[in-house]
Amino acid sequence: MRKFALFTLIFFALMAIIGPWMSPYSYSKIHLELKNSPPSFRFWFGSDELGRDIFTRIWWGARISLFVGFAAALIDAIIGVLWGTFSAYFGGKIDELMMRICDILYAIPYILVVILLTVIRGSGIVTILIAMTCTGWITMARITRAQVLQIKELDYITAARSIGASNMRIVLRHIIPNAIGPIIATMTLTIPSAIFTEAFLSFIGLGVQAPAASWGVMVGDSISAMRYYPWRLIFPSCMITLTMLSFNILGNALRDQFDPKKSVISIK
Repeated sequence: MRKFALFTLIFFALMAIIGPWMSPYSYSKIHLELKNSPPSFRFWFGSDELGRDIFTRIWWGARISLFVGFAAALIDAIIGVLWGTFSAYFGGKIDELMMRICDILYAIPYILVVILLTVIRGSGIVTILIAMTCTGWITMARITRAQVLQIKELDYITAARSIGASNMRIVLRHIIPNAIGPIIATMTLTIPSAIFTEAFLSFIGLGVQAPAASWGVMVGDSISAMRYYPWRLIFPSCMITLTMLSFNILGNALRDQFDPKKSVISIK
């Protein structure tokens, strides 16, 4: 399953780059005389209600979904790692204050943030990223904090302090590199969550707007026609499902690989 998941993600990434150029049709060009055409040699995945090629739109949508997933995971990692490391390393009242801030932010529904940002900035990828990362980094911060609380009490950290190493050097050279395993695993699990969030927001009209191609937009447009033109719903739904499933499989594999309890058992 891990190999299948890795192969699927590599294939989707490559097709997101070259897929739109494999078709003679544009993702946004309208051909009303060819609307709702079933899959064929002309339209490999069929066409939609405006005669647009679903194959081309699928891989344009892959670009948006993968970009949003990786960008959100990267931003969450940067903010969360810095916040969690600073909180755990200095501890005391600083740790208490920073964690209470996390609790307050975590209680804010992200859909409310999206609506407010949509009113202020309008819909789009930037709005989606801001909305997701406003509170998305909190999980990363908590995981990083838990790792740092364990690592900072180890003997080599005490030895580094005793020879006069600065706090910055200890954090950058000793603590974060030794906590990188859970951080990477959490990032991998953050990506499918971000992809689904983008698809959901686009589905309800708060995300990417037409004529841009997004898997969520394509699913939303095809719901009313799924009884008569099911291919319009099947292909984008399968892409969302396979992408999320593959990332979750890899994320769980990485989490098991970097599990410290598993390492201790294997040593024994």
